[in-house]
Amino acid sequence: MKFTDGFWLMREGVHASYATEVRDLRPEADRFTAYASVKRVETRGDTLNSALLTVECHAPAEGVIGVRVTHHAGRVHRGPDFELDDSGTGTGTVHVAGPVVELASGPLRLRLDRSAPWTLEFRDADGRPLTEAGRKGTAFVTTADGAHHTAVQLAIGVGEQIYGLGERFTPFVKNGQSVDIWQADGGTSSEQAYKNIPFYLSSRGYGVFVNHPGRVSFEVGSEAVGQVQFSVEDQTLEYLVVAGPTPKDVLARYTALTGRPALPPPWSFGLWLTTSFTTRYDEATVTSFVDGMAERDIPLSVFHFDCFWMREYQWSDFRWDPETFPDPEGMLARLKARGLRVGMWINPYIAQKSPLFDEGVACGYLLRRPNGDVWQWDLWQPGMALVDFTNPEARTWFQDRLRPLLAQGVDCFKTDFGERVPTDVVWHDGSDPERMHNYYAQLYNRTVFDLLEKERGTGEAVLFARSATAGGQQFPVHWGGDCWASFEAMAESLRGGLSLSLSGFGFWSHDIGGFEGTPEPEVFTRWLAFGLLSSHSRLHGSDSYRVPWEFGEEAVEVARRFTRLKHRLMPYLYGVAAEAHGTGVPVMRPMLLEFPEDPACRTLDRQYMLGPDLLVAPVLTRGGEVEVYLPAGEWTHLLTGETVTGPGWRRETHALDSLPLYVRPGAVLPLGADDSRPDGEWLDGLTLLVTPGGPDEATVTVAVPDHRGAPAAVYEVTRAREGPRATVTGTELPYAVRVLGTGGIDG
Repeated sequence: MKFTDGFWLMREGVHASYATEVRDLRPEADRFTAYASVKRVETRGDTLNSALLTVECHAPAEGVIGVRVTHHAGRVHRGPDFELDDSGTGTGTVHVAGPVVELASGPLRLRLDRSAPWTLEFRDADGRPLTEAGRKGTAFVTTADGAHHTAVQLAIGVGEQIYGLGERFTPFVKNGQSVDIWQADGGTSSEQAYKNIPFYLSSRGYGVFVNHPGRVSFEVGSEAVGQVQFSVEDQTLEYLVVAGPTPKDVLARYTALTGRPALPPPWSFGLWLTTSFTTRYDEATVTSFVDGMAERDIPLSVFHFDCFWMREYQWSDFRWDPETFPDPEGMLARLKARGLRVGMWINPYIAQKSPLFDEGVACGYLLRRPNGDVWQWDLWQPGMALVDFTNPEARTWFQDRLRPLLAQGVDCFKTDFGERVPTDVVWHDGSDPERMHNYYAQLYNRTVFDLLEKERGTGEAVLFARSATAGGQQFPVHWGGDCWASFEAMAESLRGGLSLSLSGFGFWSHDIGGFEGTPEPEVFTRWLAFGLLSSHSRLHGSDSYRVPWEFGEEAVEVARRFTRLKHRLMPYLYGVAAEAHGTGVPVMRPMLLEFPEDPACRTLDRQYMLGPDLLVAPVLTRGGEVEVYLPAGEWTHLLTGETVTGPGWRRETHALDSLPLYVRPGAVLPLGADDSRPDGEWLDGLTLLVTPGGPDEATVTVAVPDHRGAPAAVYEVTRAREGPRATVTGTELPYAVRVLGTGGIDG
């Protein structure tokens, strides 16, 4: 939200009160509290008829410093609140030297000088400035309509770039943007977002998390051009500065605080095929799709039933449409017999025609208006109501509706929607409606994920979720929402995924071919390669099918080639997935995560690293021309074996069955022999693919995981001038070592 009219004036009806000087300081061993006046105090009379801001500084975790700014502290606090792991509370150390107080936590320092104008300075362990809340950096603002906002400004340094704030489809670098953290169902072509995360990451080596689940308004150099301003309509605002020094370090600390992603099961990394959204389908249609994939030798891992598995006007009743699917148990058994997993579409809405509606009303499981009426509208489903997940009994009731589906053989759920949450309501637990608007997605996805973990076991639970807030990364996988079937939307989707990955989310997917409309064959085919080189891969559309043969023989060949390639890469990819689970570093990584010291990588949003060693640049234009940037070193194209030396830009033209797919200099890729499925025996016939580049003498340690993410075998590959040689540590298993050369992976 903007408060000023240019640099000198405030907007009409707006009044700002800024922390000006410290009037009292109360240090403790691991924290301190400062009381700041909002004007210069020259005489005792200046202390009258004026405000005092309470600024509490603490360390909830190693390398994290929190600042809580409060104007009036007597307001009744109603949740919800983000669940943070603050078990590291007490890790801070306070030092007082004359007028200066410093709070240290790991490599992060917060400094306040009582003798100077109000400034909170954040520095690294070497004293290097990171950011500061300076002259107008700590404030409360009132507006003509009587609203009260607490606002903070943190400085942006020269050349500093800001990323994150959730899955945003606007430009990847957020400088110059106004961003409201507010869940919306706006598609990928708008500034709205399904996954709004009040966390940003800086190219300077730190992050900032605003610990407020409601609407947080960010002005990223878009009002005061040298500041990131964030504000909430509240009496209190807390923000946490998260130390680096590298972007990976920031994400590791941030996800330790807000939650690390669960590890999805290996089978979920294979190709998913859906019925599409509004298309006509029955078991014969489903069988024809599965048969068609098998006949064309395209491995399929998951079949997903979208909305119309339920009866029209009755979403959600969680009952199969008996006219379309008269024998659901038999159908699921037949699909399972073919080695397929099964996913089902659900949402948190109960239509008035659903048999569950009256039960939900009678038991108090549906969200109500202040006058006691059930909240309803006709958007999406007639008379639709919303499950109140703040009610523990409603959560159990919702889970109990899903259990029969799991008993029939369903493996996972697509938790659609969860963004259009009203604020003119009363929640069962008394939550603040404004704070619950964003947080609802967390309760919804946790309810379903917890059920899957209980019924299927830890390591087998997986969602396909659309909405999320901070902490939602714990319940993967998330997909990018509704996009058009175009190259432009393909690029939008990629920007959103990269933005989400810098917001703490380890796993991400998108609708291959686009959701709305029917893609041209070239768009669909190019999207196939991109989709199958993503964390998770799903064929899905709105009113037309997404089976490859609908788009020509070349699409079939590309689907086959890249599905099988992904399966061979699973020993590598699942190791990367285990890293995401353990550290919070995502599977799909913006270039700056792997190359933070290369300035050219800081703005790249049309390419990414798939794990630490594979560079992917999707083809986003007709004709196959693509620009790709390669950092320093000798890069090898995985498909052709061609070597290219960076740093530098390249303009390449690729046939439909190719794209820039380069292996990092000196990397060793573990490749499986079984390309028919993602969850095969990865150690059987394992190949360690050694790439050129890197130092002449170097040892690379490669850990191949088991299906739970633990190391099944650890290999040390030593590069030498006379060629690679390898030793096995800890186990004796068959493997081969091969140098990637002419002909690429298959050469």
